[in-house]
Amino acid sequence: MKLVCTQSDLSTNLSLTSRAVPSRPTHPVLANVLLQADAETNQVSLTAFDLSLGIRTSFSAEVLEGGTIAIPAKLLNDITSRLPEGEITLEDESSSMGDTLGAEGLIVTLTSKSGRYQIRAMGADDFPALPVIEGDQALHLPTTALLEGLKGSLFATSADETKQVLTGVHLTVKQDTLEFAATDGHRLAVVETTNESKVENTENQLEVTVPARALRELERMLAHSNSENQPVALYFDQGQVVFELAYQRLTSRTLEGQYPAYRQLIPHQFQRELTLERKQFLSALERIAVLADQKNNIVKVSLDNAAQEITITCEAQDVGSALESMPAQISGENIDIAFNIKYLMEGLKALPATEILIQLNQALTPVIFTPLGGLKMTYLAMPVQLRN
Repeated sequence: MKLVCTQSDLSTNLSLTSRAVPSRPTHPVLANVLLQADAETNQVSLTAFDLSLGIRTSFSAEVLEGGTIAIPAKLLNDITSRLPEGEITLEDESSSMGDTLGAEGLIVTLTSKSGRYQIRAMGADDFPALPVIEGDQALHLPTTALLEGLKGSLFATSADETKQVLTGVHLTVKQDTLEFAATDGHRLAVVETTNESKVENTENQLEVTVPARALRELERMLAHSNSENQPVALYFDQGQVVFELAYQRLTSRTLEGQYPAYRQLIPHQFQRELTLERKQFLSALERIAVLADQKNNIVKVSLDNAAQEITITCEAQDVGSALESMPAQISGENIDIAFNIKYLMEGLKALPATEILIQLNQALTPVIFTPLGGLKMTYLAMPVQLRN
């Protein structure tokens, strides 16, 4: 195998792919990236797979001689990222280079204008194949809708591995809409975007829960791709999901288990409503967060109907206290309500609007945040009990 490519192409694709390389591989070959060079199409593809998440990317190169080889991912990435810009020649050879690298085996040589690097490689035969979903019709999802849905939901997934199904985003594909939902038990984020895919037989809606780790990589791939107008093909069946872009493919296992019936958690009637400026509210919370007690991060929000303003306060024992006020359009009686400031700030950052609507009933019932205009998103946060 022999190919010539640019340092930037190889480095960019390696850094994307390497994120699916396990830090503690269960089998030595999984620490490698599989490099396939096709002389007919002049395409090079890189694949990494940890048996749960798989990423494949491809790019154009001058392939003088085709071939497939498994190369240590971290070493290749570390070398390539430090090489100067310009052309790199990469070739492999079966070698008995006792002088250079000891035992016989496969050697990959990287030659750039600054020098030459040799890396011991492995044959491709042991590298596991990425799962393929055959015969299934693809759903074509608009890239912008997918990015909006991921941005508005991923932050609310759980990090607790004992609640496996909550560590993912629940994706529901309906006839006209895509719905993304994520909850960690304390808050819930739901985003609805338009489904432009013409799919038959979606009267029985399709539902799948995909690990947040895989979706963060998908979000990163979409953000780096230049194909905003191109849809993403989605294939899934029992236990497996595949997202396919023009030159990239991400496969992931799905999460098993019944996802909570989250729609039942969202109240439909409210005794109190307020409209306020999102960035002003977020800025005040960021200032107060400096003083929020590191032990519990609790902040109190007080609604004052007569003054048409809210007051945010924080009492940090043995440290100090903070108070900020800001105008708001309030309907309903005055109330004090307390939140974990982290949940409040993360939700506000994800709501893509200048103004937001906050709806609530009592001090300990769910509070609903929605953006005014733009994306159809619902963020639910559970208040916490105030200790006197």
